[in-house]
Amino acid sequence: MTWLRRKSIDGIAVHEEGRRLVPTLGWPHLVGLGIGAIVGTGIYTLIGVGADKAGPAVLLSFVIAGVVCACAALAYAELSTMMPAAGSAYTYSYAVLGEALAWIVGWSLILEYSLVVSTVAVGWSGYFVGFLEWVQQNFGWNVILPTALAAGPHAGGVVNLPAILVTFAVAGALIVGTRESATVNAVLVVFKLVALAVFVAVALPAFDAGNLQPFMPYGFPKSLGADGVERGVMAAAAIIFFAFYGFDAISTAAEETKNPGRDLSIGIVGSMIGCTLIYLVVALAAVGAMSFGVFGRSAEPLALIMRELGHGTAALVIGVVAIIALPTVLLAFFYGQSRIFFVMSRDGLLPRGLSKVNPRTGTPVAITVFTAILVAALAGVARLDEIAALANAGTLIAFIAVATCLLVLRAREPARPRVFRAPLAWVVGPVAILGCAYLFWSLPARTQFWCLLWNALGLVVYLLYARRHSMLGTR
Repeated sequence: MTWLRRKSIDGIAVHEEGRRLVPTLGWPHLVGLGIGAIVGTGIYTLIGVGADKAGPAVLLSFVIAGVVCACAALAYAELSTMMPAAGSAYTYSYAVLGEALAWIVGWSLILEYSLVVSTVAVGWSGYFVGFLEWVQQNFGWNVILPTALAAGPHAGGVVNLPAILVTFAVAGALIVGTRESATVNAVLVVFKLVALAVFVAVALPAFDAGNLQPFMPYGFPKSLGADGVERGVMAAAAIIFFAFYGFDAISTAAEETKNPGRDLSIGIVGSMIGCTLIYLVVALAAVGAMSFGVFGRSAEPLALIMRELGHGTAALVIGVVAIIALPTVLLAFFYGQSRIFFVMSRDGLLPRGLSKVNPRTGTPVAITVFTAILVAALAGVARLDEIAALANAGTLIAFIAVATCLLVLRAREPARPRVFRAPLAWVVGPVAILGCAYLFWSLPARTQFWCLLWNALGLVVYLLYARRHSMLGTR
């Protein structure tokens, strides 16, 4: 049956001339890409959204999301070193589960990456607009954007111009070259970590245990409040799950990694462990320094906490660094999105013309420009919380698929060489699958509906176009 046809694992890294990506990245680039993707809007912006949903128990939400992502990261590390080709979960599913399921996973990844880039662009815009307001207040310069150009329709504006402009700026950087973009990304990641260190150093001395009471005001499971908002520890975990993933963007770089057998596992596992520790310390400092009710609805919660504590300079540092460094998240996920599009195009499931590689830069220019137009249009009008939740839905589907591939391959081909072996695979896999399924259930009902509608549309596209144009089928 056509929908069950699979790629050969042994030939998965063999590609035709003109559609092959150039290996230029080492493990420092991958760790920087991972930390750049993971440490971003999730901690700079969505910590406020999570605190609003769970109160101080957002700390527990971070732990739950971190454990599930850690298990998924181990599965990614094993599969990416076995199949060092671009495409991430889509590619693994194509080789293990079959073309139809791979299409669903790839379609979900398109949803994930497009919405992540849009979410980060909107989060960056919030800090940028806040910085312009600070400049006017302190220097008297009239640099504030009119509301019509500073926010989408949901916030009383017309279009979020800063979010659109930063999206195209990052697209331009990726067109110039992958290695060059990754090097700039690594430098900006250092600035981002320094800013978080400043926040912790200032906020921890103001720690007040009273701000942690009541610890779990909205309970553990997702529940609908009187105001129509779904709250609880799991409702928050389902949203701030967005803060943890990003290591999957590393797996999309497999084809452009010089030593994938070693560097991919270092990049994926190393960035995940480091970022989990960073998140817990920053979240503890935030909820201990101030009542969650104060910063829970802010577009720039960390900077707000600094200002409320009387540390205007620290707030400025965090705001400025967010403006400078949040584009590293944009770069990482934009990179991942363009590579997913690229591989699906190379496989014939999307128009083949999009998968041509520029011979001078070694980058897929057409697909990068197409991606920029798509996500910029979304970022210009979207709401941060809603697109973050929908991005999570696509990611959870991909993570479930990768963990499933791990277990299927362990059973189907136990003797196949594995450069990196996930420890306790028959524990890690089920934890990732069940944990992601529970997080998906904990997402807002409207998010679940839109995700299912998106995948229904994807199935129609597969049946009408992708199945008939598949390169695997035509061969």
